[in-house]
Amino acid sequence: MRKFLVVLDDSRECLNAMRFAAMRAAHTQAGVEILAVIPPEEFNHWIGVGDIMRQEARERIEAHFEVYAKWMRDKQGIDPELVIREGEPVTEIIQQVQDDPEVGVLVLGAGTDRKGPGPLVTQLSRSSGSLPIPITIVPGDLSKERLEAIT
Repeated sequence: MRKFLVVLDDSRECLNAMRFAAMRAAHTQAGVEILAVIPPEEFNHWIGVGDIMRQEARERIEAHFEVYAKWMRDKQGIDPELVIREGEPVTEIIQQVQDDPEVGVLVLGAGTDRKGPGPLVTQLSRSSGSLPIPITIVPGDLSKERLEAIT
């Protein structure tokens, strides 16, 4: 089954990327894979403290994932899967695309502030020519109604 890979983070634009991925998956009988990446700098502490912080990060991710997963199940009939990786976000996203041959589209949310679309969109756009799948960039300020119309 083809899957839409969407990145879970704390950005505002993440919501629209999640909505888009779920709606497209529902309309095309595909799946959704949600990837969360824990950056390595969070654990540059003593071993015991780093392990506790790693576990706390995983718990936060799982709680955040459940909010999106419940909406996807209830509203779109999609049961997403969660993948948690540790490392540099761009590297881990590319690695996940390479590791899972069912991933057919990478969905990213673009920021709407003056700083630009966000670091993931900027960095992955530069790498898009070497990725084996297309990237869909969803504007962070699209309304729910507009998203429904284009999916």
